[in-house]
Formats: sequence, C-alpha cells, structure tokens
Amino acid sequence: MARSRSVWVAIGALAGALAVAALLLYWQLAASMEQRSGAPAGTRVTVNAGASLRAVLAELAQAGALRDPRLVEWYLRLHGEHLRAQAGIYALEQGATARQILAQLASGRVVMSQVTIVEGWTFTQMRQALDANPDLVHDWQHQDEAALMSELGQRGIAAEGRFFPDTYRFAAGTSDRRIYQMALQRMSEHLAEQWAGRAPGTPVRTADAALILASIVEKETGREDERARVAAVFSNRLRQGMRLQSDPTVIYGLGAAYDGNLRRRDLEKDGPYNSYTRNGLPPTPIALPGEASLHAALHPADSDALYFVATGAGDGSHYFSATYEQHNAALLRYLKRIGARPDSAVTGGGK
Repeated sequence: MARSRSVWVAIGALAGALAVAALLLYWQLAASMEQRSGAPAGTRVTVNAGASLRAVLAELAQAGALRDPRLVEWYLRLHGEHLRAQAGIYALEQGATARQILAQLASGRVVMSQVTIVEGWTFTQMRQALDANPDLVHDWQHQDEAALMSELGQRGIAAEGRFFPDTYRFAAGTSDRRIYQMALQRMSEHLAEQWAGRAPGTPVRTADAALILASIVEKETGREDERARVAAVFSNRLRQGMRLQSDPTVIYGLGAAYDGNLRRRDLEKDGPYNSYTRNGLPPTPIALPGEASLHAALHPADSDALYFVATGAGDGSHYFSATYEQHNAALLRYLKRIGARPDSAVTGGGK
C-alpha cells in the first residue's frame, strides 16, 4: 500500500514537472514572437519565390532580425499558423517584433522603388539608367539590342524611340524585363492614341514616321510653347521635299564620335542620319519622345515657317522664318547677341 502511494506521488511529481516544463516552453515560444529585432535601421531582407518557412526565418536571423528562429518556427507550427510570405525585398523597421515582421512579410509590404526615363534620352541612356538601378534584377543587362527587342516580340525593329519616357514605380527585386515591357506598352498606347487623333494633312504617312518626327522635335526644343512650331517647320519641309537639316540627327549619327562640337565637315559627311545630305526622315527615331512631342508632330502649328535658329537669349527660344533671307537676318541677330563673327556659322538649313 505504501509502495503504491509512493508511485502515485512520483507520477504526480513528474506530471507537475512536465506541466511546468510545458508552461515554460510555451512561455519561451510565445516570448520569441515578441522579441524585438536587433537589425539596424534600413536592413533589407529578400524573400525568394517559393521559399520555405525555415528558409525565410533563417534569412531573418542572418539579418539580425530574429534571435531564436527555431522557437518562432515551433510556435507557428504549434498554433497551426502558416507563413505565406510574399516574394520581394523588405525593409525592416528597427525594433519591430518577430510577430510584426512576419505580418509585414505576409501582407507583401515590400520596398517600393522607381526609375525615371527622361524625355529626349536615347535608348542607350535608358539602358544605363536601368542597369544602374540597385533595386532591379538585371536579367537583361547583357542582352544586345536585337535580342532584347526579339524577347519583347519586336523582332527586327530598332529599339530607339520605342520606350515611353516616364517614372516607373516597382517593387524592389523586380526584373528589368518588366520595366522594358511597361515602357514599350506605354509608348505603343500613346503613339496609337496620337496617331488616331492626328490633324488632317499631316505629311507623315505612318505612325512609325510620326514617332521619328516626334523624336526630332524632342531633341530640337525643350520649350512647351515651341514644339508645335518646330514640328511645323519640319512638316512644311517634308511637304516641299526640302531636306530637314536638323543638327540632332547628325549628332545621333555620329554616336560616340560626337565630342560636343558639330563641325561643317560633320554636316557634309553623308550618312543615314545626316538630314543635311539626305532627303526625308532618318531611318529610326533619334531619341525617346514624350507625349508633348508626339502630339506636336501630329498637330503642327499653322505656320509657313521653313527655318528656325536660336535667339541666344539663354531661354532656349528660337526665331522662326518663312524665307531664307529672313532666316539669315535672324542668324545674324543670334551671332551678334552671342558675340560671334558672322562667318563663324553655317548660314543655311532648318537651324
């Protein structure tokens, strides 16, 4: 009888010890969810698509955001909670608890970033901006232009001018492919819209030709009040079969050889982009035109001007002239204003 009583006492003591141990373990598990991150401000963690719970917790622990990842895992499994962390890059709040961090991952509150493609940039400049953005995954960084356009479903089409200049917001960790896709789609949409609403009598016969003309307008002036007037000059020249004589087309054709100075020999050297030696539009756009330039190219001002030249006022403005004599007079005014000799510049052409 005494032995039986002692057995029950031992069992009771063991059960009590187990209960206390269970309570202590449960307390530790619960406490692990309230432990605060030791990661410094600005710490980022990356959650890969399809990552397991253990992999995500290990990433957080490596960043210093979790002290006891195994306890957190046990707590979640004990309570039947499934962490559905969305893929992306997350910026962790300093001092956040494990519970708060896991809630952030489950809600998909990823780091948002942006990249700006500037109106008038060339495709090369656009690529440089995307390649330099630290929040993009650079899947296409080493793709040549032809392969890149083929991947975008534009096989055999030049990339220049085909991407809409704008600011693009994206979740950090997004592939650069997505930005190319969005910019291509937006340009297609804007061009189609402007082409559908084009003014009657425009001399360009296709939307692609309109894109080329818009890129020239974009490079010729940054003034909102002059775009339609510049477009009118080139439209009038196209109607009359005159050469466009646009300096930016020559500069584009020179490429890396352009050193900041456009010389007479450059204007006289023939090439596909030299609008001083060749009639009509160049073979491709020369830049990424914005919406205002697209609109101007297809809605030129009601003007008989065939020439324009800078005023030299320092505000980017131009003199517009209908005759060669008026143009030469405007050119002399410009040279006088900047203090140059009359024989120091080319005196003909669209500029």
